Amino acid sequence: MTDARGDRTANERPEVLWLRRLLGGVGIYIVVLLMLFVGTLVSPDFLTSENLLNIVRPVTLLGIVAVGVMFITHGGHYVDLSIPAIMALSGMVAVSTLGLGIVGSVVCGLGAGLLVGLTNGLLIGYLRLNPIIWTLAMNFMLDGLLRWSTGGNQVYPDYTTGAGDAFVNLSRCEMAGVPGITLLLVVLAAVAHLLARRTCFGDQLQLTGSAYDVAATSGVSVRRVILLSFLISSFTTALAGILLASLSKQGTFTNGQGYDFNAVTAVVIGGVALTGGVGTVLGVVGGVLLIGLLGNIMTLAGWGSFDQMIAKGVLFVIVVGGMAYAARRGGRDDE
Repeated sequence: MTDARGDRTANERPEVLWLRRLLGGVGIYIVVLLMLFVGTLVSPDFLTSENLLNIVRPVTLLGIVAVGVMFITHGGHYVDLSIPAIMALSGMVAVSTLGLGIVGSVVCGLGAGLLVGLTNGLLIGYLRLNPIIWTLAMNFMLDGLLRWSTGGNQVYPDYTTGAGDAFVNLSRCEMAGVPGITLLLVVLAAVAHLLARRTCFGDQLQLTGSAYDVAATSGVSVRRVILLSFLISSFTTALAGILLASLSKQGTFTNGQGYDFNAVTAVVIGGVALTGGVGTVLGVVGGVLLIGLLGNIMTLAGWGSFDQMIAKGVLFVIVVGGMAYAARRGGRDDE
């Protein structure tokens, strides 16, 4: 059901809301606390400063991506499968343009990512192309272009200039012992929360994700809303790509691999409905923390990368299946 703001949870039965409340908002943090307890049981090294730092940086980068992806999912367009290519492109462009200075290189990297987001938003929002098929195609095209243009090689910062050192330090700076990229995620999450919950755009995005036709006939510029959601996602994705290139000290076409699935997993685990209209930034951040903790705990327990991929896939299926079951119990069959 949908109310005047497009809130699909307004008239849902209590039993239907149970799973959403567990996973979305504050509820997801109960699961995070449980995972922290499990981690201490798995390994005595779990709570060491070195291990916690190993969790923070990857989780932060994933969080930056997921906060932007939430706007696409919340608007009813599932996920942007061109995320890996946008991250790789932005990082490689930033490294390749360090001759313009650190500010110039970051601007160029962000501009490259935004250009992809603009293309995706125009084609999906205005021409109504299938978001999964188009963004997957965009990912393949960009990946091939990057491999062809570099001959399959990585690009490295020029350390003979101050810009090269400054670029590498982008992902390593700290403030009062807290990694700068973590503080950046906090700021981005706060801005995203305000944008989604306290602005006209946020209301229109929710209505578009809940009921596209209702939004369109209510005077909402649904095409513009969809375009803006892809621009927001591409901005945070490009930013994460630049920081990942800084962290790895290289720009390469493989830098963003896996972030698309991990981002949508974190978004869904955080309580955002794949078909749109339901979810919060707070829940998404909790989903990101859960994904990071789960991966770290499995690593400490000796699980290999393939085992971890299987576990994450099973978790994703369970959560999506549970939300679909809850939706059917509530009289809806749209998830």
